[in-house]
Amino acid sequence: MDGDLTPEQYRDLAEFRRQIRQFLYFSEITAKQQGIEPQRHQLLLTVHGLPPHVKPTIGELAARMFIQPHSAVELVNRLEQTGAVARSTNPQDRREVWVRLTASGRAALRKLALAHRDELERSGPELAKALNAVLRQSKKVAAQ
Repeated sequence: MDGDLTPEQYRDLAEFRRQIRQFLYFSEITAKQQGIEPQRHQLLLTVHGLPPHVKPTIGELAARMFIQPHSAVELVNRLEQTGAVARSTNPQDRREVWVRLTASGRAALRKLALAHRDELERSGPELAKALNAVLRQSKKVAAQ
């Protein structure tokens, strides 16, 4: 894929990036207003949003958050101190530690999740429009 993008493609990418960043900014501000650091909110969401077949290990959480395992450990430590998460051992392999949300962690996450859903209902159409513009341009280039 040689060449360059057209000015329109750059504008579409810039708008898509702006829309993503706008949502992330909303997420950061909303978490802070609820007294939760944004990365801690992300960890709560990651734990609660894991597919049923995926074990909530530190390594898995770190991989899904694109952070180093030692950073995930620190986030879990801090959330455990606040009572938002708890550690438990895998019943089949006692060497493996799992992270789970406590009732207070689920309550905090629920407030944030509802606010995020409302924001996506409001801003989602513009985000989807920006993504569609990028994809439409991509398809045009691929067809040429």
